[in-house]
Amino acid sequence: MADITRMRGDTSWFVRDRFGMFIHWGLYSLGARHEWMMHNERVPPEVYRQRYFPRFDPDLYDPKIWARAAADAGMKYFVVTTKHHEGFCLWDTSYTDFKAPNTPAGRDLLKPMVEAFRAEGIRVGFYYSLLDWSHPDFVLDGVNGPLRDAPDREERNRGRDQGRYAAYMRNQVKELLTKFGDVDVMWFDFSYPKPDGSGKGRADWESEELAGLVRSLRPSIILDDRLDLPGVGDIVTPEQYQPRQWYTRDGVPVTWEACQTFSGSWGYHRDEADWRDADELIRTLIDAVSKGGNLLLNVGPTSRGQFDDRALDRLQAIGRWTKRNGRSIYGCTQAPSEFRCPPDCRLTWNAEKRRLYVHLFAWPYKHLHIDGLKGRVSYAQLLHDGSELKTEGLEGWQMERATGAGIREDTLTVNLPQRKPDVAVPVIELFLK
Repeated sequence: MADITRMRGDTSWFVRDRFGMFIHWGLYSLGARHEWMMHNERVPPEVYRQRYFPRFDPDLYDPKIWARAAADAGMKYFVVTTKHHEGFCLWDTSYTDFKAPNTPAGRDLLKPMVEAFRAEGIRVGFYYSLLDWSHPDFVLDGVNGPLRDAPDREERNRGRDQGRYAAYMRNQVKELLTKFGDVDVMWFDFSYPKPDGSGKGRADWESEELAGLVRSLRPSIILDDRLDLPGVGDIVTPEQYQPRQWYTRDGVPVTWEACQTFSGSWGYHRDEADWRDADELIRTLIDAVSKGGNLLLNVGPTSRGQFDDRALDRLQAIGRWTKRNGRSIYGCTQAPSEFRCPPDCRLTWNAEKRRLYVHLFAWPYKHLHIDGLKGRVSYAQLLHDGSELKTEGLEGWQMERATGAGIREDTLTVNLPQRKPDVAVPVIELFLK
């Protein structure tokens, strides 16, 4: 087998597009109380299947509406759970009967989704769980799954063969990468090796063979970092938190993507009330790009196949911002260290256009001071409406009294309206000479 540690996917589009949609959809949407419901409530696979499989009927499912919502929000790629830990498959796979066409849905749900998102110009990514709590060959362990502490776990494991399960995964991944056109991202989830051998890692998944298969079928595909294979993977995927700086591995900056939710669950959760507001989500997107990263923001559709109103509300609000301020996100990255970020701000930088974007998380009174930029800016404007901002700085009589105020000879002072514009996060676009 070729050395997969030397193989890399094409991330050129990824670091340009910056913003994607994650979709977690499966039988857990019927329970509507977390995608790990089967694990959390210790629901045996046979009970879970009997309860939800015959009732999965997404009669309101229209993937064109999903794709339009993503496009309007400014998202450029999406990643969908083709199979989550429960083992249920959204597509018409040949390797299990635990799939959407055998439910009242009666059809492959993945193919029309892929077609709808592609029609909107959105790139395609597939999430595939390495875990499968319903597969008859998946060896039950004491760490994850509904039967992790079942008294008959060892008895249930008799006759199971993890190697056969690994082959099953490869067969399904081959389907995903050969039947749906050019897939841009393969997002595996997840490894959990333990020092005492109780978890699962690369040997259980036969990760080298799995990654080799992916690379052979789609050489340019982006592969994530959750196969428990050091040196393999194109992106690092911090989950539910923001790094404090550009993400590094062994001190080297890497391509990274923060995957986060609107609330706390990935799957549809009817009663979850602590949803993040749109302004905070916009700040999270900005923060990621200001540190050289991406944001993959999740939606959990209902069992009837719709994005609920809370999700749509936030997507629409994010879209209003990206429509007018997307120039500060797409094609941008962390600003060079020579540019000093003012307090309560984030900087992004478009090297090709030589434009520096200052995102104001808090609106200052009349002036924004940026050290080191005096004489280096040819023009300044508010990005959302393209209105000019003057950079004369303080008036003469103010400067006479500015000694000790921290305003330096090389400080650029941008004159601002006294009142904050009606924008979630105002952005100043600086054209550098």
